[in-house]
Amino acid sequence: MHGALCRRYRAGLDDHSLKKNGSTYFLPFNKGHNNGAGNPPNSSGIKTDYLWKEILTKDSLTNIIQNYVQLFEEEVEKILPDGKIKKEKVKKLIFPRYHQLFAVNSLLQNAKLNGVGRRYLIQHSAGSGKSNSISWLAHQLVGLFDNSNTNTVFDTVIVVTDRKVLDAQIRNNIKQFEQVKGVVEAITEGSKQLKTALEEGKKIIITTIQKFPYIVNEIGELPGNKFAIIIDEAHSSQSGNTAGKLNETLAKDFEKVQVDGDEYIFVDKDQYDELTSEDLVVDIVKGRKMLTNASYFAFTATPKNKTLELFGEKFNDNGKEKFRAFHLYSMKQAIEENFIRDVLENYTTYQSFYGLYKRIEDDPLFDKVKAQKKLRIYVESHDLAIEKKTAIMIEHFMDSVIKRKKINGLAKAMLVTSSRKNAVKYKKAFDRYLADTGNPFKAIVAFSGEIGGQTEASLNGFSSSAIPDEFKKSEYRFLIVANKYQTGFDQPLLHTMYVDKKLGGVNAVQTLSRLNRTTAGKTDTFVLDFANKAEDIKKSFDPFYETTILGEATDPNKLFDLQSALDAFQVYTPEQVQEFSQRLIANVPVDQLHSILDAAAEVFRSHLNEEQQEDFRAKCKTFVRLYVFLAQIVPFINPYLERLYLFLNHLQNKLGRQKEEDLAQGILDNIDMENLRYQLEATTNIALEQGEELKPIPTEMRGGVAEPEMEYLSNIVKAFNDRFGTAFTNEDKVKKMTEDLMQDVANDSEFVNAFQHSDTQNARITFEDVLKRKLIDHIETNFEVFKEYNDNKEFRDFFAGTMFQIMQRDFMKFNANK
Repeated sequence: MHGALCRRYRAGLDDHSLKKNGSTYFLPFNKGHNNGAGNPPNSSGIKTDYLWKEILTKDSLTNIIQNYVQLFEEEVEKILPDGKIKKEKVKKLIFPRYHQLFAVNSLLQNAKLNGVGRRYLIQHSAGSGKSNSISWLAHQLVGLFDNSNTNTVFDTVIVVTDRKVLDAQIRNNIKQFEQVKGVVEAITEGSKQLKTALEEGKKIIITTIQKFPYIVNEIGELPGNKFAIIIDEAHSSQSGNTAGKLNETLAKDFEKVQVDGDEYIFVDKDQYDELTSEDLVVDIVKGRKMLTNASYFAFTATPKNKTLELFGEKFNDNGKEKFRAFHLYSMKQAIEENFIRDVLENYTTYQSFYGLYKRIEDDPLFDKVKAQKKLRIYVESHDLAIEKKTAIMIEHFMDSVIKRKKINGLAKAMLVTSSRKNAVKYKKAFDRYLADTGNPFKAIVAFSGEIGGQTEASLNGFSSSAIPDEFKKSEYRFLIVANKYQTGFDQPLLHTMYVDKKLGGVNAVQTLSRLNRTTAGKTDTFVLDFANKAEDIKKSFDPFYETTILGEATDPNKLFDLQSALDAFQVYTPEQVQEFSQRLIANVPVDQLHSILDAAAEVFRSHLNEEQQEDFRAKCKTFVRLYVFLAQIVPFINPYLERLYLFLNHLQNKLGRQKEEDLAQGILDNIDMENLRYQLEATTNIALEQGEELKPIPTEMRGGVAEPEMEYLSNIVKAFNDRFGTAFTNEDKVKKMTEDLMQDVANDSEFVNAFQHSDTQNARITFEDVLKRKLIDHIETNFEVFKEYNDNKEFRDFFAGTMFQIMQRDFMKFNANK
């Protein structure tokens, strides 16, 4: 055994990539250098002497064999050359990699030294083996003793995840370590089972993010017990119609953005970054005072600013207090050690050009800003735009992925859409185009809820839960998603991603990282993006490429500034704040609370003008958000701040705005699309570097009312065309399109076969089918002709008939040209 260990570790020293010998994989076992692969210089010897000085000592080796080395039996899926999946059970002997061993040992030593009531942030990239790290940590925290070696540090370890796949994976991994039956309890039956497990003091409890609020409350009710809470933050999206009650308080901190007619997402104002489960965890933790009987161990690849300040480690940089992770295994190191692919190597962007026209004689006024947003959604979701982009994507996939036999001919693609409605449109467009071109592959769509009575199951032909397994089948090559499978979804055969959605921040990193998993034959990846600029994607990735640092702490003095500003409005009196908080603490009847709030709300509406009301709302919201956050990290001794928080947290629910009139309503009834063109912009290898430090949560205090800027429809359309259009001229367009179109049809093998071997009637039917398909390729040449052909049956019959007559007459000429 000792010899096998030595060979294993020696093989990975100062080697930056995975090596295989027979059925054994030798992994890099390096410390890392400059947040990348390799080892740092060693002034007292060779770079790798830590192997025998630290790792292969008697105590260290005994610890590795006892607590890390594990013989697993697991069911694996083997991809056969024909793409079929074969399941088989295999036994694996697993060893820790250096960063796993070092991180877990460091966490255990710190918890042993400092006891319960601490918070740790572990920034480990995708490809770090996070589920094994969590399993090793959970297993050893259970038996961890304090410095006196007489008392255990924790009574119960709780593992929290928001990924069903990882939930099952961690459950199985931890159960593999289980020496005594009953140590591990997986919560599969709801809160009652969780409550019983907590009260009975089960050693390891595994549960989901949805039950996390209940866990925090229950722990507070069990002060005699000590808990370690391990959180896997997978950043699953919490936006859209599927968002639950947990989002109601958080929604106040995020901007509501319309992505379709009746569909919205929540994004923060600094970056176009969507609300995720990490925001939920932070919101729940900061919503309670620091629990003295619990320690948190938060694992994430992409920590946000609030996560760093709440869970991160403080350090001093030239007199400035900053925050970073307790332990780091960077994206840079994972890429250099070949555990994940660099998804930004072949990043291709497309430019979109649109032309609109006003189709009414009148020239009504509309809200300029809202109108522009609606027009952008309209053109990007237009049926013809969907069809054109569908053709671009499928043709690219067939020519650049399938014909080049990417991943041994088994490569798959994901299409990321901006809304559930667009996902449904794309599913139908893909099905049509694949059928029309005789393509053997199929597409799956994934979205929550239903759109117009249509669900995933009705469109796919199988249940939602079957999507991951069905997508493994060789015939399914496209997965079309709307806020699903963009995080925590591991499918190594994903090679190409098509992006038709604005991405930013963590959401961009998590989404594009679906491509980074490695597998045999996967030498590269590809992204084709219709919605984002390469520089914006780089800006999103850079902060998480190496180490993520929060540049400064949130200034607690801002809270006192906000208190003074709010008091100055004289909406409430200190006596009301005092009385309300006393009654709330005393659990008096609800109506006695409302009477105080209603009195303050009446002053708010009758004494403040509209702009002052908006300013008060903004300051009120900021105060509540800032207080619950700072109360976790700053020991305030001013009781009035706590009372004011309780008062304002309830008062803000009575200060809602009147429903805002939509002054852009009806604009889409008065315009139509005239031109459409997509143009390849560039293919870039986006080179990442250490990103800028993150900024603390905003404490801006000023709110106000922005008067809508009204503009005539004609000017709105002109401004839109100036921004998103390009020079579309009519000169010779129809003539050139006709010539090109006839040549394309004559080159089509399906039509040639029908023309040469079928009667005239069947040849014409085939001609019209091929003609329509080829017309899509000529939208940008003459949009008006395509639109008229698509919408007007009389014109369609005339156009197709005339073209067929020309083809009958000149078929040999076109064939000669070919």
